[in-house]
Amino acid sequence: MRRLAFRGAGCTLKKLDSMGSKRRRATSPSSSVSGGDFDDAHHSTNTPGPSRKRRRLSNLPTVDPIAVCHELYNTIRDYKDEQGRLLCELFIRAPKRRNQPDYYEVVSQPIDLMKIQQKLKMEEYDDVNVLTADFQLLFNNAKAYYKPDSPEYKAACKLWELYLRTKNEFVQKGDAEEEDDDEEGHDSQELSSPGYLKEILEQLLEAIAVATNPSGRLISELFQKLPSKVQYPDYYAIIKEPIDLKTIAQRIQNGTYKSIHAMAKDIDLLAKNAKTYNEPGSQVFKDANAIKKIFNMKKAEIEHSELAKSSLRISNKRSAQGDRLSAITMALQYGSESDEDAALAAAARYEEGESEAESITSFMDTSNPLYQLYDTVRSCRNNQGQLISEPFFHLPSKKKYPDYYQQIKTPISLQQIRTKLKNHEYETLDQLEADLNLMFENAKRYNVPNSAIYKRVLKMQQVMQAKKKELARRDDIEDGDSMISSATSDTGSSKRKSKKNIRKQRMKILYNAVLEAREPGTGRRLCDLFMVKPSKKDYPDYYKIILEPMDLKMIENNIRNDKYAGEEAMIEDMKLMFRNARHYNEEGSQVYNDAHMLEKILKEKRKELGPLAEDDDVASPKLKLSRKSGISPKKSKYMTPMQQKLNEVYEAVKNYTDKRGRRLSAIFLRLPSRSELPDYYVTIKKPVDMEKIRSHMMANKYQDIDSMVEDFVMMFNNACTYNEPESLIYKDALVLHKVLLETRREIEGDEDSHVPNVTLLIQELIHNLFVSVMSHQDDEGRCYSDSLAEIPAVDPNFPNKPPLTFDIIRKNVENNRYRRLDLFQENMFEVLERARRMNRTDSEIYEDAVELQQFFIKIRDELCKNGEILLSPALSYTTKHLHNDVEKEKKEKLPKEIEEDKLKREEEKREAEKSEDSSGSAGLSSLHRTYSQDCSFKNSMYHVGDYVYVEPAEANLQPHIVCIERLWEDSAGEKWLYGCWFYRPNETFHLATRKFLEKEVFKSDYYNKVPVSKILGKCVVMFVKEYFKLCPENFRDEDVYVCESRYSAKTKSFKKIKLWTMPVSSVRFVPRDVPLPVVRVASVFANTDKVDEEKHSESLEDSKMGESVHLEKDKEDVPVEMSNGEPGCHYFEQLCYNDMWLKVGDCVFIKSHGLVRPRVGRIEKMWVRDGAAYFFGPIFIHPEETEHEPTKMFYKKEVFLSNLEETCPMTCILGKCVVLSFKDFLSCRPTEISENDVFLCESRYNESDKQMKKFKGLKRFSLSAKVVDDEIYYFRKPIVPQKEPSPLLEKKIQQLEAKFAELEGGDEDMEEMGEEEGDMTETPSMPQLQAPLTGELDIMPYTPPQSTPKSVKGSTKKEGSKRKINMSGYILFSSEMRAVIKAQHPDYSFGELSRLVGTEWRNLEATKKAEYEGVIGQNVSPMVGTPAPGASPFGQPIGILGPPGQQAPPPYPGQSPASQPVMQQPTTPMFVSPPPKTQRLLHSEAYLKYIEGLSAESNSISKWDQTLAARRRDVHLSKEQESRLPSHWLKSKGAHTTMADALWRLRDLMLRDTLKIRQAYNIENV
Repeated sequence: MRRLAFRGAGCTLKKLDSMGSKRRRATSPSSSVSGGDFDDAHHSTNTPGPSRKRRRLSNLPTVDPIAVCHELYNTIRDYKDEQGRLLCELFIRAPKRRNQPDYYEVVSQPIDLMKIQQKLKMEEYDDVNVLTADFQLLFNNAKAYYKPDSPEYKAACKLWELYLRTKNEFVQKGDAEEEDDDEEGHDSQELSSPGYLKEILEQLLEAIAVATNPSGRLISELFQKLPSKVQYPDYYAIIKEPIDLKTIAQRIQNGTYKSIHAMAKDIDLLAKNAKTYNEPGSQVFKDANAIKKIFNMKKAEIEHSELAKSSLRISNKRSAQGDRLSAITMALQYGSESDEDAALAAAARYEEGESEAESITSFMDTSNPLYQLYDTVRSCRNNQGQLISEPFFHLPSKKKYPDYYQQIKTPISLQQIRTKLKNHEYETLDQLEADLNLMFENAKRYNVPNSAIYKRVLKMQQVMQAKKKELARRDDIEDGDSMISSATSDTGSSKRKSKKNIRKQRMKILYNAVLEAREPGTGRRLCDLFMVKPSKKDYPDYYKIILEPMDLKMIENNIRNDKYAGEEAMIEDMKLMFRNARHYNEEGSQVYNDAHMLEKILKEKRKELGPLAEDDDVASPKLKLSRKSGISPKKSKYMTPMQQKLNEVYEAVKNYTDKRGRRLSAIFLRLPSRSELPDYYVTIKKPVDMEKIRSHMMANKYQDIDSMVEDFVMMFNNACTYNEPESLIYKDALVLHKVLLETRREIEGDEDSHVPNVTLLIQELIHNLFVSVMSHQDDEGRCYSDSLAEIPAVDPNFPNKPPLTFDIIRKNVENNRYRRLDLFQENMFEVLERARRMNRTDSEIYEDAVELQQFFIKIRDELCKNGEILLSPALSYTTKHLHNDVEKEKKEKLPKEIEEDKLKREEEKREAEKSEDSSGSAGLSSLHRTYSQDCSFKNSMYHVGDYVYVEPAEANLQPHIVCIERLWEDSAGEKWLYGCWFYRPNETFHLATRKFLEKEVFKSDYYNKVPVSKILGKCVVMFVKEYFKLCPENFRDEDVYVCESRYSAKTKSFKKIKLWTMPVSSVRFVPRDVPLPVVRVASVFANTDKVDEEKHSESLEDSKMGESVHLEKDKEDVPVEMSNGEPGCHYFEQLCYNDMWLKVGDCVFIKSHGLVRPRVGRIEKMWVRDGAAYFFGPIFIHPEETEHEPTKMFYKKEVFLSNLEETCPMTCILGKCVVLSFKDFLSCRPTEISENDVFLCESRYNESDKQMKKFKGLKRFSLSAKVVDDEIYYFRKPIVPQKEPSPLLEKKIQQLEAKFAELEGGDEDMEEMGEEEGDMTETPSMPQLQAPLTGELDIMPYTPPQSTPKSVKGSTKKEGSKRKINMSGYILFSSEMRAVIKAQHPDYSFGELSRLVGTEWRNLEATKKAEYEGVIGQNVSPMVGTPAPGASPFGQPIGILGPPGQQAPPPYPGQSPASQPVMQQPTTPMFVSPPPKTQRLLHSEAYLKYIEGLSAESNSISKWDQTLAARRRDVHLSKEQESRLPSHWLKSKGAHTTMADALWRLRDLMLRDTLKIRQAYNIENV
């Protein structure tokens, strides 16, 4: 009756509670498995005393149901099938309505894991049943829509079963146990339950997790999570089944282990992985053994200890150890910092920050600094993109962590801070920062400094402080604008709201246009690859190349949250996304084309919508200012590191000045107008200036420095293309080009360091392979290579071969003498194959050699990734070839070995009979033996099968160890024993490098009889498989030995014992309390042989060093038949010439006379004729051997395939090199060629038209199998080659500088004009760039067009902007005719077009010419002849030296004072002021002007003969006139007396050297 009453009360209470209670307290997952129930508190109060079990359960700690909901969700999320796939991936998101509309016809209430996770984050699950209903809906939806045989249907069934099983384990265990009131019955049930197994497994895991070494270091620290794939990629190539303690903890939590043995297998795998990857003797290797030992000890303690009869003891023990780390807690803690999370972690957490952000934005503006600071802390992520603020969302459970609330007096979490934000309790950033700092300090006080939580706190504090400073700076800057904006906020609020909605609607329309765009024909959606950014794990280089990633998901989120100030901001993000795609992907790829097409669709859609009407009354003054300047206020305040670098490059080019202080960039600031130079825009197809570059920089259109450099280089190329090579602009362009490249080099540094060192990588690979093979061990920890250390260095069958052992190979590896993997493999296999040849197939050495060779192939393939990292001929030898070779070898050796065994047995039989006869004959013939199974001696009983110490033959030796096989007593009464001798390691012949187990002995092939009187005592020899687990009773440890191998004294070899056949001993064995660790010790001969070994190795090393630095692979000459070969020539595919191996397809350096660098040739044919060797092939040339513009840039070490193919003698070869295609240059290298000898070729240079054209690739050759192929190493990620300036750049700059240095007067003119150009930055109206400067060499007197004098200071910017250069009739005609002729003759050069235009002008009728002149009007000054009366041809006075009586002009530049009368100027000035503006004068135009100026009355167009009559002695100047001379043309007067004399000398030199008229007029005294 008592039992029935108890059940009835329990059922009634459970029913009432499930109907009326929404918020229940639940047991913790760890305690529920041992009998806890959700309703314990209710039962304990309503049923005060029916059962002792009820009172015990009421004391168990409890947690909120939310914790159970999280555990259930994590169980579903982390479950994997047999293939290791996450089943939950099929349910992360519901199908999209656009893709699968029929899904929503079948499913009326769609739900997915993302939605469930968001509800968990928002704490919407108050009860486990609510979560169960959502999961049931999720899986029922899948079953309703998908077919029963589909993967989704099967996954839904499996996950639902898993959910129910896990939920029952947490929730229903207590209900099931309520049926038992009897305590013994309950205990027996609990002992067999999965909950108790989980308790045992957690104890085992806890023993490992908390174990420390004597210094207090956690042994399990490096085993808690797997190593990073980024830092240790080779770990996952070597270890095929990686596992860590986190995985083991999760398997305990999920109930994967069905027994302790299953967990033991994973612990063994954990230790084996660590010992495989790490070298023996390392700390990790020792820790792995320690973990295995600790686990076995704890396991033995649990198995041999008396099991608890009551779960109360377990529960009390568990509650008493509140600080113990449970398996669930460990899984969560390790999982939070793991960088190898499942795929769902990234997908399911992608928007976890958005859900809370949306809820906060419902009551707070996203632009509020308080929200921004909180959101920055809450959304803080680590390098793997995982939220690191998750442990701070809620406070720790008071039940699980009661000590937390004892230490922390003011606990606070992000949830509480969020609530205070919602209630508007924070007024300033300082108040919010104070609470965040309080939360961080609490965590730092409670957690250990090296813990994961502590590290997270430090990271989050740094992020918070940086964001706080940024917000403080922003507030300071925006304070001035807030006053202005607040004045208009009230009046325009309604208009602004409606306008905001219109802008948002337009942005949604534009976004949908991109989202719904499809490819014509196929219907493929173009935006699929733009929805989310690429994975950092799959594409790590993307985030190094693209500094500002952008995707459609971010744009959609910004639109939804009103983060865009206007439509332009969204368009800029779209364009940024498309630019990123085009920048990262190759031109012509699908992503590149999709980006181009989507950008075109976006532009068309925006054009279709039309412009957005701007309401100036609504817009704030701040917004108006930003529209006018074209620069966003936000972007102008802060600069990213990349923007700082771009600005540094721009400012370096802009502010560069020459030695005279002239700023070279002034003329490049703005493009010339089309009215000034219409032909400029015909010649230059892509005009660009520095203002355009600056606008692109401010708009963040440059993703890296190279993109800006490309625009600068284009600008300089345009200047060099349009201007003459002798002009100043040409020189300035080259100088600024050099400055640009030097600045970039200073900022980015030397990029050559980014090319991996292939030689070191190969040597590292060979070293790792060698260490792995030599450290390979069996299950008992014995190295397989120990037995092979005894192999002789020389094979007796091949005495002529050089000696080779593992020790020699080790020296070669340490000295980096291997450059090829196949050569290293040949040496290793030679030693292993020699071991197989010289030993029997059943010997230990033979088996170890086969195992090592098989292991070598396995590790080799893993390190090379089957050719993906290293492509080598060595990979052609596989385990299949090895098995065939071993089988073939065994077929040859087994018959001989069987015959040898037969003969050996017969010989042993004869020797045994002989020894018996001799022993019998030695004694009395009447003596007879009485055999027995035991005998007594000195109060001790000895039995057959016992091991005894026998007195040694010599006094200084240790006692012999003998196993008794026979006992007898002769007729004289003397007792004898006969048995097998066991040798200690020091009694065997072995190498000093061999290692042995502690207390190891070896079964010998020596048998003999000994009197029982020589027995010294008993001992025990145990087989290796039992020694570590069992121990004999009543024996001291020093008398217990272990035997693993037998030793043959004849062959001096060891062989493992597979079957222990010794007689059964009378000794009783019991299990050890703690299994012994497997420890191997060095040989006793190790120290004595160490000095000899070092001497031998040193001599060996010296001899090897004398031979060669690098080991070379054996090769042979490979002849080839040529059908079209010349008679007497012997052709080869592979040939050795001057100790250099060459093959067809190799590239070589060739001697070149007159060149700085040797040329590169490629061998396509090679032959020997009359003892001389030749080769034929194409020649590669360097950039300096081609004709190109000095501004052109080349890749480092770039060469060009020329049209030249030569036959060269091999005597001209200087060395080997390699020429790679562009694709190969980025991705791989041959292993035997130095990086300095690797060249890049992607273009062919045509000597006839001086053009460089890209080609597909170099010719490939198919060679015979005897030719040794190169080994190719492939980089893990492609390198990014850098371009460098042309080798002609520096040379051309020096030539121009030398030329301009000769013309000092011209330099002074340029300096004056440089000052004028310096004013152009303030007055944009001044004429600008890329037109050639005249006046620097133009001495011919002609009258240029009029212009406003520089000295007129009163002109405003508005007037200056309207000022234009007047054109003559010819210039107007030229601008029209040039376009016509260019259309007819598109291939003609600029000079040819100019000549044709000049011819057309000369043939033009006078009336037509007059019409062109009439169009211009009266503003054009005469092109030839004298200037207009009383006016300077430049609109300003001209400094001259005239005939006597003429008054000197005012000094240049400037005007005469108003009070001074204007003097009559000569009609033929001697010195002409340079024009104040940069203008272009074609040679054809000057020629036409000369022709038009000719007349019948004069043979010249000017009266220059009168000029020649002027002499220094005829001119007398006053001091005032001398002071007004253009003395600034010259730096100094030099050797002349006065500046006037120097100017006269300049005039004479110009007449003599420039005009070349000295001989024509016989001027002797010039």
